[in-house]
Amino acid sequence: MTFSVNPYPRSVNSDRRTFIATLGAATLGAFTGWRDEDAPVVAAHPFQRLGLQLYTVRTEMERDMERTLTRIAQIGYREVEFAGYFGRSPAQVRALLAARGLTSPSTHVPYAELTGANWQRALDDAKAAGHQFVTIPWLAPADRATLDGWRRVADALDRGGELAKAAGLRLAYHNHDFELMPVEGQLPLDVLLANTDPALVSFELDLYWMVRAGQAPLDYLARHPTRITMLHVKDSAGPPAHRMVDVGQGRIDFRTILARADRAGVRHAFVEHDQPKDPMTSVRTSYRNLARVVRALPAR
Repeated sequence: MTFSVNPYPRSVNSDRRTFIATLGAATLGAFTGWRDEDAPVVAAHPFQRLGLQLYTVRTEMERDMERTLTRIAQIGYREVEFAGYFGRSPAQVRALLAARGLTSPSTHVPYAELTGANWQRALDDAKAAGHQFVTIPWLAPADRATLDGWRRVADALDRGGELAKAAGLRLAYHNHDFELMPVEGQLPLDVLLANTDPALVSFELDLYWMVRAGQAPLDYLARHPTRITMLHVKDSAGPPAHRMVDVGQGRIDFRTILARADRAGVRHAFVEHDQPKDPMTSVRTSYRNLARVVRALPAR
């Protein structure tokens, strides 16, 4: 699968011990420039392997994918989520990740792939790359104008989820803010949750877009345990503009949300910033701030 650098528009505008045991501390330091201050989180809960949505560093990935993945591992991230393979084959992607001690639980795949003739190929590619989830990241306005349109999306997710399950994968849906704005008196995200089969479709909750839309992540985590399996962790400077900022530099209470998310069955958290001024500085800042939050969470 070889999507372009930006495969979808944006709405509105092994932990350290496992890694060292596998590669050896000396090898790791020589390969990545490892420093103790960059050590990944080690804690008894699923967020010990903090993740990064690679859309954040898309310009760097396009310029030098190998070096960018190395730098991400050096910072301390242990999981990444793809949004296109930057011209590499699934086998090449898998090898690049393995060489750096990274895994990629999820990849974003356009909705057009789900509803088109290439869905099985997309699933085959995801399996070959080592993903567990194939995640639909965005919907075009024409697909989401009416409640009937949203119900058709739910039907398409179930059909695609059934094929994903047969392939040993899991289909997920990622929200922006438009899923949380009323359409004919109902919130589209509620429509999707109510009209998709829990055995076939999971959800990736984007905390920034939820807060921007005036909705409460804690409410969704409480009402839909086990349906939400992944999070996008990005921060808001607060109303009214909700300027997107690096994690920890805004007003979202990630400590409370992550503690609840753990109990609700969320297993992956991916840092993201849609338009960072300096992508590598952004992902380093977000990692360090989020790592402090995760270290403070109660062990399971």
